[in-house]
Amino acid sequence: MSTPGPERVPSTVKVDKTTGQGKPPAAKPAGGRPGGPNRPGGKNGGGKKGRKPVTPVKVAGGRNWGPIAVAGVVVLIAVGIISWGVIASVQSDKQTATPWEDRAKAIQGIVGYRDNPDKTLTAQEHKAGVITYKMNPPVGGEHNAKWQNCMGDVYDAPIANEHAVHSLEHGAVWVTYKPDLAADQVEALATEVKAKSFTMLSPYPNQTSNISLQAWGYQLAVDSATDPRIDEFIRALSQNASMEPGIPCSGGVSQTGTVPVS
Repeated sequence: MSTPGPERVPSTVKVDKTTGQGKPPAAKPAGGRPGGPNRPGGKNGGGKKGRKPVTPVKVAGGRNWGPIAVAGVVVLIAVGIISWGVIASVQSDKQTATPWEDRAKAIQGIVGYRDNPDKTLTAQEHKAGVITYKMNPPVGGEHNAKWQNCMGDVYDAPIANEHAVHSLEHGAVWVTYKPDLAADQVEALATEVKAKSFTMLSPYPNQTSNISLQAWGYQLAVDSATDPRIDEFIRALSQNASMEPGIPCSGGVSQTGTVPVS
């Protein structure tokens, strides 16, 4: 009897169903690891999918200068307004710091009567009826118990001295002019007066100067409505020259005519 040798394991053969012929088994990859260089799990495939490169986003380098220019203009305008306000404030403070009497005396041509020995020129008593004044227009003295409205009021006919003087006592500036003064001059005076409280305007018969300005105890004669001293007089003396501070310039009479109401 022959001695049986070691048992052989038959090789597995795959049969091609179409041909019926057997196929050898698939070869194992080198190294005994699944996956090759070009397969998932291989050295190049790795087992993880590779990330796609990120395309950088380009940012436009140009700027929209339109809004920037507008903003710059707005800033410049704001700075200009602020600067103007500061300058105006400083000038106003300087003017306010100067006593009004000194500002009044600095006006060229102004005449003061408060220290005049003739005290009838600035007497403050009330008196009824028509009063004869030593100055025309008057700058003070006895006057009617009622005052003329003087809140920028413009009268196109003469008013009574007796009411106008009472307005001066309250701090008004009374601007008068020759009845035959040119119309454009009268209009310029009216514009000046309408813009300011404690002022009034009226024609005055037999006035020697073209234009005259009166405050209590002060007078200034000028030739033209464009004379800058008109504004200087009003700013310095309106309300400041009042003999009764705090009394209004409204609530009086508005009638024209040279005869007092009562």
